[in-house]
Amino acid sequence: MLAPLSDSELIGQCKRGKLKAQELLYKRFYSFAMGVAIRYVINRDDGLEVVNDSFIKLFRSFDSYDEHQPLKPWLRRIVINTALDSRRRQKHFQFSVELGEVEGLQSPVTVIDQLNANDILNLLEQLTPLQRSVFNLYEIDGYNDEEIAEMLGVTASTSRSYLTRAKEKLRTALVKQDNRYAKIS
Repeated sequence: MLAPLSDSELIGQCKRGKLKAQELLYKRFYSFAMGVAIRYVINRDDGLEVVNDSFIKLFRSFDSYDEHQPLKPWLRRIVINTALDSRRRQKHFQFSVELGEVEGLQSPVTVIDQLNANDILNLLEQLTPLQRSVFNLYEIDGYNDEEIAEMLGVTASTSRSYLTRAKEKLRTALVKQDNRYAKIS
């Protein structure tokens, strides 16, 4: 049995147009790419479309890839940009205005220790698409307000506003979740 190819060997073969290498690279990084994509899209079907489009872009742009750099950050950036482009094309990026005021927190949130990955994804689904994207870009992917504004075609203050609204909505949802756990205990 042949030893598995390293990432750099696989990338080298992909650069030479080897379809089997592209398939292996896709399989190796599919879960990573889907994990990134699912944070920016509405459902798994859209996530799969973003992942597939991202890999097509990746394979077409390997000639500009610096082999001395790790692949994951480059792939992550491609997936994020593809997801945002997809959202813009689908016109799901609707700006919404929050009319209700969020009540302040009265007690510390203790439910965080009891959350699993699915609980967190369910909480994020309660955000509007723009709030979710801004939250993910800022809190998870580490972009600043100006970078987010440029990526989404909004002003930096609009980006900060959506981030604040997203955090408040998540806090409110966590308080509700905490109250549900308190009733069970």
